[in-house]
Amino acid sequence: MSSVIHLLPDHVANQIAAGEVVQRPASVVKELLENAVDAKATNIKLIVKDAGRSLVQVIDNGQGMNVTDARMCFERHATSKIRHAEDLFSLYTKGFRGEALASIAAIAHVELKTKQENDELGTHIIIEGSKFISQDPAVLPKGTSFAVKNLFFNIPARRNFLKSETVEHRHIIDEFQRVALAHPPIHFTFIHNGSELFNLPSSNLRQRIVNLFAGKTNEKLVPISEETEIVKVQGFIAKPEFSKKSRTEQFFFVNDRFIKSGYLHHAVMAAYEGLLKDGMQPAYFIYLEVPPNTIDINIHPTKTEIKFDDEHSLYAILRSTVKHSLGQFNVAPVLDFERDPNLDTPYEYQEKEASMPIIQVDANFNPFAQDKPSKSYSGSSYREKRADAPAWESLYVGLKNDVQEIDVHSFEQVAVSSSLFNDVDLEESQNRTYQIHKKYIVSSIKSGMMVIDQQRAHQRILYEQYLKNMTVQQASSQQLLFPLELYFSVHEIQLLNELKPSLITTGFVFDLIENDKVIISGIPVHITESEVSIVLEELMNDLQSDTPENSFSLNDSIAKSMAKSLAVRTGTYLTEKEQENIVNSLFACKEPDVSPFHKPTFITISVDDLDKKFAI
Repeated sequence: MSSVIHLLPDHVANQIAAGEVVQRPASVVKELLENAVDAKATNIKLIVKDAGRSLVQVIDNGQGMNVTDARMCFERHATSKIRHAEDLFSLYTKGFRGEALASIAAIAHVELKTKQENDELGTHIIIEGSKFISQDPAVLPKGTSFAVKNLFFNIPARRNFLKSETVEHRHIIDEFQRVALAHPPIHFTFIHNGSELFNLPSSNLRQRIVNLFAGKTNEKLVPISEETEIVKVQGFIAKPEFSKKSRTEQFFFVNDRFIKSGYLHHAVMAAYEGLLKDGMQPAYFIYLEVPPNTIDINIHPTKTEIKFDDEHSLYAILRSTVKHSLGQFNVAPVLDFERDPNLDTPYEYQEKEASMPIIQVDANFNPFAQDKPSKSYSGSSYREKRADAPAWESLYVGLKNDVQEIDVHSFEQVAVSSSLFNDVDLEESQNRTYQIHKKYIVSSIKSGMMVIDQQRAHQRILYEQYLKNMTVQQASSQQLLFPLELYFSVHEIQLLNELKPSLITTGFVFDLIENDKVIISGIPVHITESEVSIVLEELMNDLQSDTPENSFSLNDSIAKSMAKSLAVRTGTYLTEKEQENIVNSLFACKEPDVSPFHKPTFITISVDDLDKKFAI
């Protein structure tokens, strides 16, 4: 019997590996940017077209490669980062697997231009689906340029699996931000479809965060710093009042490598305990520096998961560090009843030296002088004015002191023959509603009674109302006396521009949408000014993962998100009029049985069911 096990060809093995390494265009951006950082580049430029479908290009001024390395870098498990297995425990570079470039070359058209500083000529290589098309010498500047075109051209199923251009572009921005935040000294530039989105000069960490997220980021940052034998912690956390519903501004870096860790996130949330509202998330940019031999990065090809040697100590140190900074900068309240806050030294004056007080002496002052200094007015002139004025008693001269007695007058009395209302109380309505546990509305019906979930019912009412406004007739809006200014990140502004036409039909009026600022002069009638930022943040958070392609799906998603944000919450007391309004409006809807999220809005209990409950 012939053998059935055989080695796969290299191009097939590379395509299989590409399934893990290259999941979407953002994966290509991540690998190429990290290679540029490892090449010790000080200026890195990212150029993207059509959210990475047509082009992803990274240009750097790093070390470059010679002819042999330029050809070898596309082979599987070829890397300059490690040489022995022991090197995995002392990693100071981003990559070490040697799979990324081989995987990218297997599923795209790749063009490489590279040159070392001391070489006269560089190398120009073109690869299409793991096949070397050409390799020629070329006159090039120092550094490397990787251009990845037509991603997934030979894997149509994967290409069709990609999301909309907006979603893929947002993932690219996320990867760009992670690399840019990890390396503030490097100058980064990001160009998408010919327009420059980011131009981040070399700066310190705080300035890099402000340049990336703009708006009022500088106001909300609180520095943290702690150094122990186990870990060195530094970075910034946000003040509790700037917390959001989404987790878009939460970053952990270990040895300048972005990671995801639910365990460390829980440590930060524990430090904020009692300072945040339910469901709110704080922003943080935390950098951990640990010995390389105490972590294991080789967990997943994306290298965003890390195993720590001593997680429990790390948890305690991080939690206490964040809590200490919140208390040090007077963000968290201090439980010291003996302390007088008036005696606290402001933080900006703690390091300033005290200055000598200045004493001013009036040399002409004589406490034994007989003549007192006169006031701003003279007493004689005041008495003269008082003499000229008529005495107050003269105002009452001539008034008679006669007392006139009032005769007793009789008034006509008419007996009330009838009253507007009957003596008996009005008969109460049979359809009166009751609220139970501030959650359910009970209403009687002919066959028994009906129990309505107030939150789900209100969601259905608002959902159909918003959908009608966006498709049939535009809703009215209330103008604000003072325009409302809100600040968002770059990719949130881009998403808001896409949602703008649909939001206008619901009643929003936008005066300006800039790089990081939105000015709103009109809002829907049933929304208060304080709810606007919450509604928009939740809307963008709901559409963060995927933006529907067609307009109806987009309107449907917006209507669902706004209905969820503005519906009356469980635990809210409703008056009898409000309860009746919800009941009547619910059964005026087209589909009153279910909420927008396909959950039942009410149940009915018949009289027979109640009789069975009482049956012996």
